[in-house]
Amino acid sequence: MIQLDRELVEPVMVAAFEGWNDAGEAASLAVDHLARKWEAEELCSLEPDDYYDFQVARPRMSVVDGRLTETQWPTTRVRVVRPPGSRRDVVLVSGPEPNMRWRSYASDLLAIARELGVRRAVLLGSLLADSPHTRPIPVTGMAVPPGLGDRHGLDTATYTGPTGIIGVVHERFGSAGIETVSLWAAIPHYVAQPPCPKATLALLGWVQDLIETEVPLGDLPEESVSWQAGVDDLTAEDEDIAAYVRGLEEAKDTVDLPEASGDAIAQEFERYLRGREDG
Repeated sequence: MIQLDRELVEPVMVAAFEGWNDAGEAASLAVDHLARKWEAEELCSLEPDDYYDFQVARPRMSVVDGRLTETQWPTTRVRVVRPPGSRRDVVLVSGPEPNMRWRSYASDLLAIARELGVRRAVLLGSLLADSPHTRPIPVTGMAVPPGLGDRHGLDTATYTGPTGIIGVVHERFGSAGIETVSLWAAIPHYVAQPPCPKATLALLGWVQDLIETEVPLGDLPEESVSWQAGVDDLTAEDEDIAAYVRGLEEAKDTVDLPEASGDAIAQEFERYLRGREDG
């Protein structure tokens, strides 16, 4: 039983998991950014012994002046906050991807969501892709019900293959009748080293739309510009990489060119108007 000192209002869950689902740490940094900016309060955590192999996800220790002061165990933390100016609460979930018992893990998260009255879950992930760093970070995903993604102009993903905990949680929540959206930011594979503020920024733009609450961006826009400038400098030092990036740019622009009219413009304009109305 979760102890709350107040009743949550129309809570929306935003979750990200470190590891396989988190290229460039873009997704986990997005949730951590929100928790820090909004000063979210920790509500509960999942029992680490149930879901983590400590030889894979090792605990961390702190030694000060020769004394062991703290052991930090890998776990999934659930935090809650009422953002300034918002009419609803946001539940933030973050932690390493579990090593075992994924179905039980997803059921535990679902039980927490139900107890808190969560109406919508937004799951964040990031992956490595053939995307040029000089173009907007593509964000694709899936939604339950599908019309939810259509209303927000989400580019739907097509994929068959291995999945991470996001896929398992998405299926569990969607089957339980909770509106669920999974968002995936495509990070240029040739700059996979974290952090990737440009991808974190792209994910937060979608989060703001889906939770209908203004998201504080802090220094992320400036960090994104600096990140791109740094990658520009690195690629300029190697003609082979520079040529490769130019090829990615041409491929990206060729794919996007037909979308520069018609439905795509209408969708983007509608999304802009929704943002104005929500504000």
